Amino acid sequence: MPLTIEVCLTPKLINQHVLEGKIAIVVDIFRATSCMITALSENITAIYPVSTVDECLKLGSQGMLTAGEREGIKIKGFDLGNSPFDYLGKVSGKEVAISTTNGTIAVEKSKNADQVIIGSFLNLTSTMDYLIDQNLPVVINCAGWREAPNIEDTLYAGALGHKLIGHGYLAINDSAKMALALYSQNINSLLQTALKSDHAERLRKLGINKDLDFCLQVDKYLNLNGKLKGSKIIKI
Repeated sequence: MPLTIEVCLTPKLINQHVLEGKIAIVVDIFRATSCMITALSENITAIYPVSTVDECLKLGSQGMLTAGEREGIKIKGFDLGNSPFDYLGKVSGKEVAISTTNGTIAVEKSKNADQVIIGSFLNLTSTMDYLIDQNLPVVINCAGWREAPNIEDTLYAGALGHKLIGHGYLAINDSAKMALALYSQNINSLLQTALKSDHAERLRKLGINKDLDFCLQVDKYLNLNGKLKGSKIIKI
């Protein structure tokens, strides 16, 4: 039997999916999972995604760097915001606690899966390679925005799903088929389509266009997978 792909368009719907025995791929293109992958590329020791500011501050009191945002804006008193540029050249050998509006909540809601993987366009192909090696069904959990689906995460789900289907996987729910259709319709204008999303427009109003361009680079990190062990991301 072929391995299966499910897509959850928003964490609000994750209870409709059985996660046990599967790998969950959490994606928040703008910007949480893109930041986490960037952090791993910078040789951090670990990064701990948590749902609340208080949890993040508690870990910060133990010596970790604190990172995150609310409504796209860096949390007051935190060491880092939610920009991949915050991590470049600044976090090697460090542990980071991170809390964001959408992405870290999606991580929390994926914890019943056998494994939790952090996905982004930055490490698209290496994520596919890792999943193929694991040989388990997958659920792509899109962080969306405020419990609603968004274009950029759905496009990523379609892009990853398309790659997996080429290796014998089968899309088995309508959300996966919708993501695949969105990807197929925009395969030649993938990044331009993502930049038309509501969330991209929100972030542009904050003056952070460079983050959008960075997060939409495909396979910048070709040999990097993000895997969560408990609450701890480790480099594969």
